[in-house]
Amino acid sequence: MARLESLDDQTDATLVAVPGYRRHIRIVPQPGAVLALLEDDIHAMAVRLRHHLGRVSAVDPLLDRMPWTTCPGAAAVLVDTFTGLPLAEVSPRLARRANCTHLHDLAVLAAAHADDAAETRYDIAVSDPVDGRRELTLWRNGEPMLRWIEQDGLLSAPAELAGRALPMLRDLIAAMPTDRAEAARLLQWAGLVAHGRTIPFAEQSDAARISPNCYTFQPKRAAVTRRVGQVFDFSMTGRTPGQDFSRRLGLVPTE
Repeated sequence: MARLESLDDQTDATLVAVPGYRRHIRIVPQPGAVLALLEDDIHAMAVRLRHHLGRVSAVDPLLDRMPWTTCPGAAAVLVDTFTGLPLAEVSPRLARRANCTHLHDLAVLAAAHADDAAETRYDIAVSDPVDGRRELTLWRNGEPMLRWIEQDGLLSAPAELAGRALPMLRDLIAAMPTDRAEAARLLQWAGLVAHGRTIPFAEQSDAARISPNCYTFQPKRAAVTRRVGQVFDFSMTGRTPGQDFSRRLGLVPTE
């Protein structure tokens, strides 16, 4: 299989030391269920997808830390969207805009890993832009898997993605092998979310100015929602995303 990484001589230790966005995703198969959790600067969320005979029997969302006052309402929408579906029909495109993007992603990840024997962990770092350059790196189970370079809004490496902006990768990602596509999609979304670090807080706190691409940003909620929740810059505090959240969920933290 051809590798799509662009791993240069910069060590992982050096990369994670630079200021930037951090995201941790952990997918843990359990008896009759899968728990998927996510933590980054402004989110700490989890979904436990229970399943029986190839169908989703229950959906249990948990919003531990969230950026908007209306976010908790998305839990009921997630339950309605996926409960009773065959696992194979839990799709990234199913009612996505009606849902919280992050809860939706976690439910899709959980369904995709329902038959796994072991957990899967993704760690992502996106450096803050310097002279228009960002580096986006993803590790799977502690091993470097993808590293992309973005210059002035367009990817310059790896060669397979060069000249394209992050939102324009859908077709290329869809053509990748399943495990590679999953990782690339997670890195793409992290890169998009990381742009928020460059936007003044006052501007990103007006939901009415944000595209209606998820539950909170639908017009009727965007008009009334307010920013809330604690923001952590994991790159500056030395803390590791996912560690404390895993403990609160009753999981043994990863090394």
